[in-house]
Amino acid sequence: MATHDDQPADRQHWPIRVITLGEEGGDDLSAVTTPADRLALVWELTERSWRLANRAMPQYTRAAMPIRVTRRA
Repeated sequence: MATHDDQPADRQHWPIRVITLGEEGGDDLSAVTTPADRLALVWELTERSWRLANRAMPQYTRAAMPIRVTRRA
């Protein structure tokens, strides 16, 4: 397997944890990160996900974002 920069992946050093479904716990990062840090993490995951899907990142304004508003009854 190659990484995004075509270098061989060394799986031995990957930060992997095995967690049983239902025992995930909460990864509350608020004590060790700022809101800006957490937003940067989400942005990194978003970019990686689009690259993994081999799709271009959507380019539209906030006003044109495809959303659906659902109101509670």
